[in-house]
Amino acid sequence: MEYDWLDVPFDDKDYAKECGAKWDWAEKRWYAPEPNMAVLDRWRAQPPVPSVLVREDRDFGGGLFVDLVPRTAWFTNIRSCVSELDWDRIRRMVTSRAGNRCEICGAERDAKVKIWMEAHERWEYDEANRVQILRRLICLCTPCHTATHMGLAGIRGIADEAVGHLMKTNHWSEAQASAHVSDAFDIWERRSRKDWRLDVSVIEGTGLLLAKQPDPSERKTYADNRTREVTAEEESDGEIPGQVVSIQEAKRRLLAPLYRDRKGRKAPESR
Repeated sequence: MEYDWLDVPFDDKDYAKECGAKWDWAEKRWYAPEPNMAVLDRWRAQPPVPSVLVREDRDFGGGLFVDLVPRTAWFTNIRSCVSELDWDRIRRMVTSRAGNRCEICGAERDAKVKIWMEAHERWEYDEANRVQILRRLICLCTPCHTATHMGLAGIRGIADEAVGHLMKTNHWSEAQASAHVSDAFDIWERRSRKDWRLDVSVIEGTGLLLAKQPDPSERKTYADNRTREVTAEEESDGEIPGQVVSIQEAKRRLLAPLYRDRKGRKAPESR
């Protein structure tokens, strides 16, 4: 059955439901249960985002690896450059063109075990010119996406599962996985000492409305401010809530949960 799909912002969901909109759990989208429901016209879906992006390199960043965004670039990305509804359109395009299968391990969506298909950005870092360039959008399953964001996995206390999936998918030993994770954090530490200009030109010409991209210094300031807001909401072990720590300390904090989760080993000292 073909539905009349709706693009409903999160803040409008309750009102849309009152107006008769229904939620499709499989597609994670709102739809009009009957044709020609004028009351829902304000949320009529926009055309799909083209599945072929002229500037995209679909071969870039293949395989499963830890892919950490520099701290100075946290919280500003493609999602911050487009509206919530346009990000949903991008996400649907990415998962649909992949056949709703993970482009790394081939897994399919399985709601019973909470495996979903998610859109992930693959970035290239032009370190000489300090430019963070969006090269590819890739469909990842929840376990692959979790392993990719290993720092977040450590903070959330699920590093054991993330490292295990990294090992299983790449046929690595624990030593190989640990070395890879350590190297990824070394790269993250080096890149986090720089301010980065954001380049998302790969999605230009797709009908998406792009917001003005922040300059590098604005990105760093925004990252620091958002970090303060996030850390202020959490319990801190004797630290001042909302404190923005040094790169070395941030690395130690990101690695510490990971190593605690891996059989109680102590995290290596930052170099």
